[in-house]
Amino acid sequence: MTETEIIQIFKDTGALLEGHFVLTSGLHSQHYVEKFRVLEQPKYTEMLCRELAKKFKDDNITVVAGPMTGGIILAYETGKQLGTKAIFTERVEGKMKFRRGFTLSPSDRVLIVEDIITTGGSVNEVIESIKVVGENTNNGVPTIVGIGALVDRSNGKAEFGYPFKPLVKMDAVAYKTEECPLCKGNVPITRPGSTGK
Repeated sequence: MTETEIIQIFKDTGALLEGHFVLTSGLHSQHYVEKFRVLEQPKYTEMLCRELAKKFKDDNITVVAGPMTGGIILAYETGKQLGTKAIFTERVEGKMKFRRGFTLSPSDRVLIVEDIITTGGSVNEVIESIKVVGENTNNGVPTIVGIGALVDRSNGKAEFGYPFKPLVKMDAVAYKTEECPLCKGNVPITRPGSTGK
């Protein structure tokens, strides 16, 4: 699929929104991608995860991991496409952790998947969770092969130290609260999603 075709899926599902939004990162933006308008459509989720899987098909992935909530769906479907296990982290006392008996071994080759990346904070938390699992077993840390995402709206600022392959790059302006022109203009705020932060 081309980037234009992927963006059209977001448009067709009503996932591209305009207004005044507080993002998961705490930054403010005039634009928001409501990924669940896409992820609630299994046919589109399958199509997009197939594209993510293609980007890493030759990397011998053994596990796909994602952060709760959207990352659960993406990890499952991308894992299905790659024929691997799929696991996820969830927030416990404000920190991302693997729970529910999820395990990783030093021989695992992990692909991390995420829906929308603005600052990369959730992905970095998953990376740290993978390192902690390795440290806790004393056997070594699994190999992180790369990061796949539906949308990179970081304007090139998200860096992870691993190959990062988003399906789409969207230039999106985001502001700190004190610098936000939408706040200064008294535009009503919407706080979409919930991360428990």
